[in-house]
Order: sequence, then C-alpha cells, then structure tokens
Amino acid sequence: MNNSFNFNRFWLLVKRQWLEFGKIYLIGLLVITGAIIAFYFYGLPEPDLYTTNLSSVYQHNNDGYVRLNFRLPLFLTLGFMFISIIASGYFSLLGQKPKAIIELMTPASSLEKWLCGVFYTSILSVFSFLAVFYLTDMLFVNYLQKIVGQISFTITSGIGSAPKTVVLSVKPFLIDFFDRKEMQSLVLFPFAITSVFLLGSAYFNRFHYIKTAVVVMLFCTALIYTMIKVAGWLTFNKVQDSANFGFRSHNGEMFGYVLIGTALITLFFWTVTFFRVKEKEV
Repeated sequence: MNNSFNFNRFWLLVKRQWLEFGKIYLIGLLVITGAIIAFYFYGLPEPDLYTTNLSSVYQHNNDGYVRLNFRLPLFLTLGFMFISIIASGYFSLLGQKPKAIIELMTPASSLEKWLCGVFYTSILSVFSFLAVFYLTDMLFVNYLQKIVGQISFTITSGIGSAPKTVVLSVKPFLIDFFDRKEMQSLVLFPFAITSVFLLGSAYFNRFHYIKTAVVVMLFCTALIYTMIKVAGWLTFNKVQDSANFGFRSHNGEMFGYVLIGTALITLFFWTVTFFRVKEKEV
C-alpha cells in the first residue's frame, strides 16, 4: 500500500476506527464530564443565608466579576489527562503482535492511518473536551448568575472620584481564559501534548502512557530551562513585567515565539509518528 490518499478509503477507515476506538473515547468523555460536574458542585460558592452583605460571600474584583479560582486548575488538569490518555491509547495495538497484524493489514495507506490518528487524538478529543467544559461551565454560570445578578456594591476608583454601583456577574471561563494574552499563546499546547502521546502509543510496545509521561517530564524540564535562557536573551534590557512570565516586550514577540515553537514541536512529533507507523508496516 503506497502513501496515496483517497477520501472514500479514508472515511471508511475513520468509521472502522470508531467501532474500536469510539468505545474508549466515549467512556473517557463520560468520565471526564462527570468529574467536571462534580468539581463544579464542590467548588461553586453558596450564599450564606445569615450574611446580610452577600457581596462579601463571593470573591470578586473591582469590575464586579466573581472569581471562580478553581476553574483554571480544573481545566488544565482534566484537559491534560483526557487528551493525553486518548492519544496514548490510539496506536497501542501496534505493540501487541496478534492485533498488530490485523491493524497493519487494514486496507489503507500509511498517510491515511496517520491522518485518522491525528483526527481522533488531536481534533476530536481536544474540541470535544472544550465543548463539554464550555457547556458544563455555562450551565453553572447561568445558575450562579441568577444569584449574584441581584447583588450590588459601591466602589470608589480613587481619591476625589465619585462612587459607583457595580452589580456582580460571572464571566464564562473560556471567554475569560482567552481574553488574557498570556493564555492565548498556549492555544497550540493541546496539539503538542497529543502529538507527543500519539508518538508514544506508536513507539512503545508496553506501558505507553507511563513511559511517554516520563519522557514528557524530562522534555518539559529541558524545554522550560531553554525557554528561560532564550527569554532572558531576547528580553535583555527590556521592561520586566511579572504578569507576563516576568518579561514584556514592546511588540509582544515573546508570545509569537511561543506559538511558533509549539507549532514546530507539534509538526515534528506528528512527522516522527508518521514514519514510525510506516516503519511498523514494513
């Protein structure tokens, strides 16, 4: 089978893989949805019926937005676990000789098998997690908004300025997440994570997730050290800003470097995965 691409054959492969991989994917999505709902029930603040000043019950900033500090670590932790586990299990059958023969004999090219893996582990898993988290967050935000939308307080922005009344409100997490520029630079990180674990599923014959996780930790340690050194070199004699990883440049080029670096890393691991799958067929 050569590396040509045929859409009909590719679509048949996608449907075939769904019969095998779809069960694991749906179970994982159901578990992660239950975990998100459970953490929201635990983390949402409840009004104290014996407190007359309800605005003090909810932590908020001067703009009136309620702080739900548990959402960011929940999003990052569960997101990493879900997409990494899904990616780590995709090519795991290639490490089992009886099942590997059946997988390798599938009438599809190496390119089509690789594209199918990228679709399920990077496209479907990432965007399905975002959709589940967004919908769950919106349900709880709408519930909490009915409570805090009736609470107002007065603030004074500065000496001599007139006081103003602010009504509490809750901002959806993903909107708040992508409003911050430092978070926008991380938009490609999920694809980098899935590309690494997808390669691990094709490269290691056993204990795919554990071995890949160890490699990722070592790689991240080296990457962080390198980024700190590069950031220090690129931002030498520039203004420090503790809100943006300790540095700020006039044109925001550091965020562009992070995006470009993440994209190159993702493409590199995807390319290595393609040749690894092709090598297995040989």
